[in-house]
Amino acid sequence: MKVSGGLTEDGVIVGNTFDKYSSKNPIVRWIMNGFHASLNELVDAAGPTSIHEVGCGEGYWVSRWKRQGLDARGSDFSPTVVAIANENAAEQDLPSDLFNVRSIYELRPEVDSADLVVCCEVLEHLEDPRAALEQLQSIAHRHLILSVPREPLWSFMNMARGRYWGQLGNTPGHIQQWSQRGFIRLVAQYFDIDRVLAPIPWTMLHCRSRHKA
Repeated sequence: MKVSGGLTEDGVIVGNTFDKYSSKNPIVRWIMNGFHASLNELVDAAGPTSIHEVGCGEGYWVSRWKRQGLDARGSDFSPTVVAIANENAAEQDLPSDLFNVRSIYELRPEVDSADLVVCCEVLEHLEDPRAALEQLQSIAHRHLILSVPREPLWSFMNMARGRYWGQLGNTPGHIQQWSQRGFIRLVAQYFDIDRVLAPIPWTMLHCRSRHKA
């Protein structure tokens, strides 16, 4: 799978700096296996009729769901990374228009709504996560899955591998930080929370919409 490799757009790093999904590093593989298992568990529990991934990056998950026969699509604010996502899809003999350019702040219910909305590793990058959650309310028919780095564990793990000491372990581009309790408290203002999973080093929530059955 092609990744952005650390490209920036308007000063923001887009997509993945390396292909973490295919990494041979045993620690990276262990961490990603935990993330995969948790996300797969929550998607299976939701049993969605349609999926929209907000902040799809290079399209790994949407392409995976499409290959499983699910009705899935994705969006991202970056034209660069959306072009890569559509290229990756085409190389897997999937439709080359699964992904659209759309900021999370500009989601449109008439075209972006889905039974399940997935928004992983996005909110920590946003200046206004509350406005983003309001937008997610408008498109999530029934289910929402969210994940963010779990602090301070995330930063501790960065420092343990010798990274970002000058930022006390905070990953560049992460402008929001939440403990598990703090993130639950925020999201509970907008959605009912069904389940909380904790794949190291994330907090992952399965939520239900309040405004639709």
